[in-house]
Amino acid sequence: MRPPRGLDPGSVWAQRLRQLEQRLRTKEERIVVLETENAVLHLKLAEYQGLAGRSTNEVLQLYSAHGQQQKLQRRSVVTQLHGAIKRLKQDLKSLHSFALELSKDFQRQSETYLYQILTAVQGIQLQNEAMQMFQIKALDLQQSLQEVTERYEKEKQKRRALHNSLVELRGNIRVHCRIRPLLPFDTAAGHSISQDGQRNFSEKVAYAADDETVLVKCSRPGHASINKTFQFERVYNASESQDTVFADVAPLLTSLLDGYNVCIMAYGQTGSGKTYTMLGPQLEENFAFSIEDESELGIIPRATQEVFRLISEKPPGSYWVEVSVVEVYNNEIFDLLAKDSCGKLFGVKRDVITTREGKSDVPLLTYETVENASEFLHLVNKGLQLRVRHPTLVHAHSSRSHLVVTLTITTIVSGDNFGTSWEDEQISQRLNKEVSYTFPQKMRDNKSTSSSRASSPVQLEATEKMKQVKTRLQLVDLAGSECVGMSGVTGAALRETSFINRSLSALADVLGAIAEQRPHIPYRNSKLTHLLQDSVGGDAKLLVMLCISPDQRYLTESMQSLGFGTRARQVQRGQVKKKSFPVPSKAK
Repeated sequence: MRPPRGLDPGSVWAQRLRQLEQRLRTKEERIVVLETENAVLHLKLAEYQGLAGRSTNEVLQLYSAHGQQQKLQRRSVVTQLHGAIKRLKQDLKSLHSFALELSKDFQRQSETYLYQILTAVQGIQLQNEAMQMFQIKALDLQQSLQEVTERYEKEKQKRRALHNSLVELRGNIRVHCRIRPLLPFDTAAGHSISQDGQRNFSEKVAYAADDETVLVKCSRPGHASINKTFQFERVYNASESQDTVFADVAPLLTSLLDGYNVCIMAYGQTGSGKTYTMLGPQLEENFAFSIEDESELGIIPRATQEVFRLISEKPPGSYWVEVSVVEVYNNEIFDLLAKDSCGKLFGVKRDVITTREGKSDVPLLTYETVENASEFLHLVNKGLQLRVRHPTLVHAHSSRSHLVVTLTITTIVSGDNFGTSWEDEQISQRLNKEVSYTFPQKMRDNKSTSSSRASSPVQLEATEKMKQVKTRLQLVDLAGSECVGMSGVTGAALRETSFINRSLSALADVLGAIAEQRPHIPYRNSKLTHLLQDSVGGDAKLLVMLCISPDQRYLTESMQSLGFGTRARQVQRGQVKKKSFPVPSKAK
């Protein structure tokens, strides 16, 4: 490189040299620095190499320690596994031995259970065979029991028929007894209240031991209980229905058309169910009996229905029925079918007399001819609205009078066909003395007649070919006997109670006189006994329906009623006379 023109080459090269020297010194300094750094680096490298060697050793040591640790762990695991396997083998061996023992035990138990099952099966088979034998024996016993029961029922019916025949021959009074259930008014009044405020409930002391026996538990404070029994022709328990009661009454109605007079009367204390038995449930507003539920109808409506059913089986026009309704109130007889000038019913006082033949009669008594049971029920319901009633502590609708409903059945027969017996001749002569005869066709035009047949506007001259035979069904609902202290009556009601008790006492006196065969029977001691003279005295088949309460409070009254029934059964009135009917003539 050449120096530029105008400059000194030596200075230029000197300057150039100085630059180069400076650059050299700089390079040398740089070399020194680099050498220093290189030495330092070598030192560090050496240090690092030493560290690397140590690290390598440590790594190797770690690898070695880790390998040894792994070996130790593997050995420990293997040892543990060997121990576990050993233990498992031991457990397996124990389990195997236990399984063997269990299997043996199970086999032993299975054999035992199988033996027990076989034994049980054999026992069951034996039991089944025994059960079959027992069933066969039970069937045999059941058949035997059924046969014995049937024989018993037949013998019972025969005994009852024989007893009824004996009753017929002796003229005994049939006595049935009905025990009513406990009713709400039994606990509504008359009971004391205990200290805890609870009312003492009624105790039942009268039971139907069977269909012929009444059992009464008699007890007094401080004395042992005594059971007394009473025997009757029929006893009805509290659950027996009106149908059952009437079923035993119905055969008497057949006797009615066979020529016998019949009387059915209900006797008992007030509130014992007499009116329910005779009439059925009554309507509170007018005291008439309800005819809506036929199953609840009493003896009077049922007897009328049965009478008209029996009449419907006879030749038409040969029968007609008249009804009278009277009450005996305060020893006076009232005609409940009598009408005033406007045709309205009102109770008219009548009197009872004894005819020349010794029969009781009520002159001017109203008789209404009825053609069916509906007409009868209508008339009786009208008459019942006039019946005297008065509430007492014992019964809210207590009847204060005796009710006597009489159905007179007139049979038209031909006089040529009468039998020739002495009794028939006497009856024929008596019938020939009658001067007037009423026929059903003409009675329909004039329903109301009196007991004096001559006063009837429809009359027919007697002929020897037409005869009348009259039979009478008297249905009596007696007023209930009362204990004044229990009924709580005062004033007019007390006077009514006095007359009721006296008339019932007179009835008991009459039965007692008949039973003792006294020469004089005190029929005239009461209008009731005078009115019922023919029925009680033996001119009718008489059935007394005793009605009693099972409540402890009425024990005295129930015992009195049962005593009355027992005495009535002992009455022997002689055989009831049958009205004479014609003997059919043989066709030639």
